Amino acid sequence: MQGDRSILGEAGERHLGLFGATTIGVGAIVGGGILALAGVAFSTAGPAALLAFALNGGIALLTAASFAELAKRFPQSGGTYTYAKRVLPIEAAFVVGWVVWFASIVAGVLYAIGFAVFAAEGAARLMTLLGIEAAWLGRGELRTGLALAATAFYTLGLARRVGGGGIGVTIGKVVVFAVLIVGGGFAALSAPLPLTERLDPLLPFGAGGVIAAMGYTFIALQGFDLIAAVGGEVRDPQRNIPRAMYFSIAIALAIYIPLLALIATVGAPPGGSITELADAHPESLVAVAAEQFLGVTGYWLVIGAGVLSMLSALRANLLGASRVAFTMARDRTLPRSLGAIRGASGTPALAVAVTAAMLAAVVLAIGDVSAAGAASSLIFLISFALVHWAAILARRRSGDRRFPTLPLFGGGLCLSLAAFQAVAVPPAGIVVVLWLGVGGLAYFTVLARGASLADATAEARDPDLARLRGRSPLVLVPIANPSSAAGLVGVAATVRTPGAGRVMLLSIVPLPESALGEEEEHPAWRDAETILSESLRRSFERATPTETLFTVASDPWSEITRVVRLHRCETVVLGAPSNLAEGGADGLERLIRVVDADVVLLRAARRWRIARVRRVLVPLGGRGQHSRLRARLLASLSRTEECEISFLRTVPPGTTPEDRRRAEREVRTLVRNEADGQFDVLIEEAEDPVEAIVRHAADSDLVVMGMVQRPGAGPLLGPRVRGVIRSSDTPLILIASRGARPMRPRRGGSPRK
Repeated sequence: MQGDRSILGEAGERHLGLFGATTIGVGAIVGGGILALAGVAFSTAGPAALLAFALNGGIALLTAASFAELAKRFPQSGGTYTYAKRVLPIEAAFVVGWVVWFASIVAGVLYAIGFAVFAAEGAARLMTLLGIEAAWLGRGELRTGLALAATAFYTLGLARRVGGGGIGVTIGKVVVFAVLIVGGGFAALSAPLPLTERLDPLLPFGAGGVIAAMGYTFIALQGFDLIAAVGGEVRDPQRNIPRAMYFSIAIALAIYIPLLALIATVGAPPGGSITELADAHPESLVAVAAEQFLGVTGYWLVIGAGVLSMLSALRANLLGASRVAFTMARDRTLPRSLGAIRGASGTPALAVAVTAAMLAAVVLAIGDVSAAGAASSLIFLISFALVHWAAILARRRSGDRRFPTLPLFGGGLCLSLAAFQAVAVPPAGIVVVLWLGVGGLAYFTVLARGASLADATAEARDPDLARLRGRSPLVLVPIANPSSAAGLVGVAATVRTPGAGRVMLLSIVPLPESALGEEEEHPAWRDAETILSESLRRSFERATPTETLFTVASDPWSEITRVVRLHRCETVVLGAPSNLAEGGADGLERLIRVVDADVVLLRAARRWRIARVRRVLVPLGGRGQHSRLRARLLASLSRTEECEISFLRTVPPGTTPEDRRRAEREVRTLVRNEADGQFDVLIEEAEDPVEAIVRHAADSDLVVMGMVQRPGAGPLLGPRVRGVIRSSDTPLILIASRGARPMRPRRGGSPRK
């Protein structure tokens, strides 16, 4: 869809070179952060604010190294959340996305409040020059209103269209800073006193002041991560993405450190110190200091650059946060509706609106620049620590044996500074804890099921996903008849997780212990050899990595249970007993009730091959207990060639049109997370549901049904399943998901029949 492409930045071709990618980073870093937070830094650390910015630059470079490593392995758009999805379970990936989403929201809060401060400061100065009373412009309510108005303005714009960032704005900001540095340099050359006297004492508040200033101002160096977010648009990404990140941080530091040094020296008034000036003007220090060495022109240059920089950064973070929400919604880790595209504009209007509403709520809750800087720096430090963690996991699971020195060191620094910041600025820590708590509650009460289904589909289709997540799931295939080997091995090869899953062929020699000491070779040994030989031949045909296992046991069902537990199998693929419909399923039901594994049961003709399946019928009972296993199976069937999947729900005769439409909506809600691609929903009135299923099955290559009606009640094979087994010759796969059934039989009795 064109809308997806415009939102996610997948431009169809890689059109950004090194200069373009570096411009994105420089534009995102340079500007609003230092203008808004320089006063806080000097007020907290004194002249040692220069050291705080330099140390933050070192942490940023270490983080860029981890971003660069991930970008080399996954040269695609998306940034932190996309990387997390590749190496972490879906629950952990949700936490990363939730943190990154909030990080951009809180950064937007900083710039919305910063815009309000600079706009009000400039307006007050202008009105004072005109002789108009302007004290009311300093009221917090007015500044909050300006911040909300700017947020609303960009929300409406982004909901209608997604535009470019504007290289002109970036160049303009750099030019303004260059003018400030050059003007300050000339002022420094003509200063009568040794400039070093202005820096004494360098550490008026000790090392604690420096660390506190680092926590407040780390957000000023955030922005290089946006280069990774558009990695799919960068030419030669393995080379250009890392270099663009390093260059953008280096350019930012080359601007920040000289500018801060000039502010600390020639920016302080004669006889005063920069710390005192910062205490008096914490939010507009750079403008007031620039007036000291460039006159009123310097003041208005900073005010103008500040307003434009804050607005540009607000828009960028609002857009970036809405992109994260949009991507998460497509993965079902946020409500699906946030992934909707708005008409011809191709924008995720609801994602933008929800993001903006949350940004506005945080503006109302925080209200001042220093608190916003502390909260945004804290949340970005946490998100960058997660990037280091993802880099460590990606390195280890890709077979790279190098010790992850830089990611460990960088992650440790991010976490240490975040912990200090959370304690030093309790409101920032409280905001982050509350956000994580809300996220955890929302995920496990509302989002978990949809996210799990989408993730099961992704793992079934992506050959690298399970391996990068450190999973190597095992599919166990007990085979008792050589004629069933081809079908069972085919099903096992299909449900096997690509790239990482393994298949184990099990042949059980059904002998009592008393026969083990006999010298004469028992016929059961020869049968087992024949079974495994045929099974291995079929696995080679399917190019499936296979292990084999011979065991001896008097009770095959108990032996299968033992092997499943011993080898921690994820899935068991079985052939259906010939007398299944007539009640010959005691051992099977006992097995399904006690093993902690998904069970797939195949009933098919001897020469049937799953690779020939093109049309699949999925009758639904309405509860969706088997959704994750069914989603994995359906996605696996469509891995090489798309299948036509039809979901069938039967309703009683005489159902009203309204109830019929309601049933169709319910089915679509149930299955839209399971079917990756096109699917049909069939709602049919039928007095006998079995007859309707059998009739539709005649036009299908495969029927997929669940074995459990509901946990703890009723037989595993209900009357509907038994009726289909008796009345239809269409190949049938029955599934029992471990999450949809009791894991042990009732105490004091046998399993229900």
